[in-house]
Amino acid sequence: MKTLYLVSLGCPKNLVDSEVMLSALEKDGYTPVEQPEAATLLLVNTCGFIQPAVEEAIDVILELAACKEQNPTVRLVVTGCMVQRYGHSLLDELPEVDLFVGLDDFPRITQLLATETVLPNLSVNPGAATYLMDSSVTRRIATPFFRSYLKITEGCDNYCAYCMIPSIRGRLRSRTITDLLVETQALERSGVRELSLIAQDLTAYGTDRTGDTEDLVTLLATLLDETALPWFRLLYLYPTTVSDALLQLMAAQNRLLPYLDIPFQHVSGRILTRMNRHYDCSMLDDLIDRIRRYLPECALRTTLMVGFPGETEQDVDLMAEALEAWQLAHVGVFQYQDEENSIAATFSGKVANEVKAARYQRIMEIQAAISAQLQQRYVGRVEPVLIEGVSDESDLLLAGRTRFQAPDIDGCVYITAGEVHPGAIVPVRITEAHTYDLVGEVHSVEEER
Repeated sequence: MKTLYLVSLGCPKNLVDSEVMLSALEKDGYTPVEQPEAATLLLVNTCGFIQPAVEEAIDVILELAACKEQNPTVRLVVTGCMVQRYGHSLLDELPEVDLFVGLDDFPRITQLLATETVLPNLSVNPGAATYLMDSSVTRRIATPFFRSYLKITEGCDNYCAYCMIPSIRGRLRSRTITDLLVETQALERSGVRELSLIAQDLTAYGTDRTGDTEDLVTLLATLLDETALPWFRLLYLYPTTVSDALLQLMAAQNRLLPYLDIPFQHVSGRILTRMNRHYDCSMLDDLIDRIRRYLPECALRTTLMVGFPGETEQDVDLMAEALEAWQLAHVGVFQYQDEENSIAATFSGKVANEVKAARYQRIMEIQAAISAQLQQRYVGRVEPVLIEGVSDESDLLLAGRTRFQAPDIDGCVYITAGEVHPGAIVPVRITEAHTYDLVGEVHSVEEER
């Protein structure tokens, strides 16, 4: 019996690739198992975006390699961004791995496994990837059945100084609206109720095709018209290309959730210029004002980086002041690290690790206080909540998410009373608010009487 244990690391874009491989392997006769000791095939889909992700992937690979020691017939396969980034050097670094598969070859993983070759082996095209999936490629959804991701592009043309994505995943490549609609309708038929659109830069959709009129707004309008999915969520938009047309469409269509994930990375104009990010704090002020003019309740999420080369305490002061002024719902903070072959790795003005850690702690504490205060506005309100199922915290609680909470990255709603099923969108009266999570009870019509 062929059995499969899959570990998918990194971002939702990587998870979609894992789902493609999972579907192909199931069709080839593999049965997924929950324990690596029960698998005949161990598969790791890696992230290679930043060094901590690479280190995490290596740790997972070495842990799974121990299973091979117990049973030499087990095959250990590694794919994903780390393979595309480091290529042939991995053959010497990780001799425990039987097969390395790059980003252009992962859709044909079953053919690669069937090929009789001397192991270890590597199948990766040098340089950046060029593959772009389409709706003919099937996926086996690895998320709960009621939510999923739709990857609308591959690659990126922004070339931020710290980022390796263009050199790993290649230039921007957009799928057609027709193709994306076919996949969306298939996901709807499978029971998906919340669909998160993902890309390295959602707002760049269609800009790689000269003379093409397809853009993000046109895509969203089509998906709204041609499906009945209740929740669409937008993740990863570039600050300078969030258009009024997009905000107007979101304001007019309540199925487009009032939630935007827009990575700012910094607020200091000097640091943003060094990052090759084409805006400054004034432009971010205008962006937030525009969003709130069209969408007063929009939950804004961003990511910020501390410790970029050349960053001073004054730059961090600007970041702290901006957060206090903006009052954002969700903020992720990262400490900069040099990435091999990135432009930023060559910059002078490196920030000491202990200084980065202190700046990280400062910004996190500021945002935690802001989040705790903002959460209080929900107490007493009745909000639609998508039920995820039994809480990880306790079998006595259910967990779900409001429109203002994205899966896996934001907080959740713990439900203390009411009978509901996973995948249902139900009204919940919020009774408590904590720094990141909410608590509530299912609200019935009878309570209004």
